[in-house]
Amino acid sequence: MTSSLVFPSTAKKRIIGHIKGEQPGPTLVFFGGIHGNEPSGVEALQLVFKRLEQTSLPLKGDMYGIQGNIPALLKKQRYLTQDLNRLWFKSHITTLLNIKDSEKTSEELQLLEILETIQKILADQEGPFYFIDFHTTSSQTLPFITINDAMINRKFSRCFPVPIILGIEEYLEGPLLSYVNEMGYVSLGFESGQHDSEIARENSIAFIWLSMVFSGMTTREAIPEFDMYYKQLWTSAGANRNFYEVTTRHAIGLGDSFKMEPGFKSFQAVKRHTLLAHHNDQPVYMGQKGMLFMPLYQQQGAEGFFIIRRIPKILLRLSTILRKVKTDRLLTLLPGVSWEDHKKERLMVNIRVARFYSKAVFHLLGYRNRTLDKSHLLINNREKTAKNSMYKEASWF
Repeated sequence: MTSSLVFPSTAKKRIIGHIKGEQPGPTLVFFGGIHGNEPSGVEALQLVFKRLEQTSLPLKGDMYGIQGNIPALLKKQRYLTQDLNRLWFKSHITTLLNIKDSEKTSEELQLLEILETIQKILADQEGPFYFIDFHTTSSQTLPFITINDAMINRKFSRCFPVPIILGIEEYLEGPLLSYVNEMGYVSLGFESGQHDSEIARENSIAFIWLSMVFSGMTTREAIPEFDMYYKQLWTSAGANRNFYEVTTRHAIGLGDSFKMEPGFKSFQAVKRHTLLAHHNDQPVYMGQKGMLFMPLYQQQGAEGFFIIRRIPKILLRLSTILRKVKTDRLLTLLPGVSWEDHKKERLMVNIRVARFYSKAVFHLLGYRNRTLDKSHLLINNREKTAKNSMYKEASWF
């Protein structure tokens, strides 16, 4: 698909809706359809904006709904050329801004339109900003939240009665929300259910209304169905409000064949040695007892499945305390650990020494996003860029 067919035809359709309140307040930015075979978020936003236009709720601030990969949505495919949710690298964006449209893929053109929309919203509004990306999965699942592990993300996510997944950014390169989170804003992904299911759309609708209340855009009393929406998510999630972290990713290479064995679903406990899939005609077994997460039941995708484990509450509390007193300053006293530069935003860790340190130690202090070179780990701390002061007046902070 050439740029002359894609770029001009989608720009006007990008904004699903925009509602402006009568008073200043938060700015909520929802994304739907970043993957073209996941329309539930788009449909939910369309329905909510339609209702908002027909009612007169007391609102503060602004709310936007943004469509993601429009050409892929029209073809009901995850993507046409590239996964739009794996392209959000600053270096890649810089390159795109300096080449002709004719040299860009369909997804790269979509990225630039979305980026322009985000930049305009940030320029027009004062915040505090909330970025929420709707997704669905190819397998059955409880609804859940995924976040980059900054405390502002944790605190806001705790408002919702669904499980929360930490650490997936270690295993995914270039997602939209990681790009937004690096700017310091609250950002979370909401996986509402299985593709094309009615419950996925209903869960997304409930999540939008709850987000409006928890962010302070409106009040609980202004939405008569608030308790119904809350109960809906609570019931859909099976009363599961635990935190989990990703421990394993089964990657699928370009051109590989992968077929998951039937019947698996997210959050399913699986015994060791259970046959999970066939990858390039070779059997894939569960290496150790654990919990399966997002098994792949679609043709497109670079992850066959993940393995997750529940994070004990005591570790979450310890993590909060250690970050509050900035214990990470002491990490450079460990052999093989040093700051990358004077900004003290990223740590360089010597791999030969790092193998003796538990990865959990770095996780406790907020270091998760890792880039590996030949001799070192380069790890980022989300707390360094988090705009905490922007959210200090929020009820959840």
